[in-house]
Amino acid sequence: MTQIPQLITTLKQRLKAAGLTYRDAAKELGLSEPSVKRLLASGRLTVERLAQFCDLLGLTMAELLQEAEASAPRLRMLTREQEAQLVSNEKLLLVAVCALNHWPMDNMVAAYQLTKAECIKHLLVLERMGLADLKPGNRIRLLVARDFDWLPGGPIRQFFLRHGLPDFMASQFAAADETLDFTHGMLTQAAYAQLQAEMHRLRSRLAVLHNESLSAPLSEKRGTALLLAMRVWEPQGFRKLKRV
Repeated sequence: MTQIPQLITTLKQRLKAAGLTYRDAAKELGLSEPSVKRLLASGRLTVERLAQFCDLLGLTMAELLQEAEASAPRLRMLTREQEAQLVSNEKLLLVAVCALNHWPMDNMVAAYQLTKAECIKHLLVLERMGLADLKPGNRIRLLVARDFDWLPGGPIRQFFLRHGLPDFMASQFAAADETLDFTHGMLTQAAYAQLQAEMHRLRSRLAVLHNESLSAPLSEKRGTALLLAMRVWEPQGFRKLKRV
């Protein structure tokens, strides 16, 4: 369930947006103004009292919970030490990637050489890192922002360059569902910046399509990697021929 402090914060924001003071809320709920203040300060709201606040605001409890969930602070980047911790344990990294891709725990255990106990252990590590919450029934709630990214030049990207990139490029890219394009041009600084922006938009588009695919069964989805790279570059052989 959504954390109570975030729920209370959302409730207060909703009251303010509706132009309702604590005195107004107290009058509608049949309480004193100090009682309303104490309820919202302590967070000790019963389900019945929460339902009354929702009725006052013209919301269902489900709508309030959803709004609180959506507005909760999200992690945007790990520290270097946290990234190093992830890449130091192959199974922890696997569970992290699966969790970030919205895999239920049962699917992780079915697809990989992981026990349920191992998954829980690694998910609790991710919980301490602020990446996810392990909920009753072994449900996983992500705590990362939509624009979450790895540290530039950090342990995760270094790990990818050493291990992921060679594996990714070990293909002829000849299959119907594979694509490899390479092109080169001479660009002004403004044109270069424009192309960078287009690349960022394409990366965001992948995230949107990923979210649109969440409701589909896992059996209908495939892990898809998109590598976007751009740099001011001249082949080494050409550089050797440069006049000093």
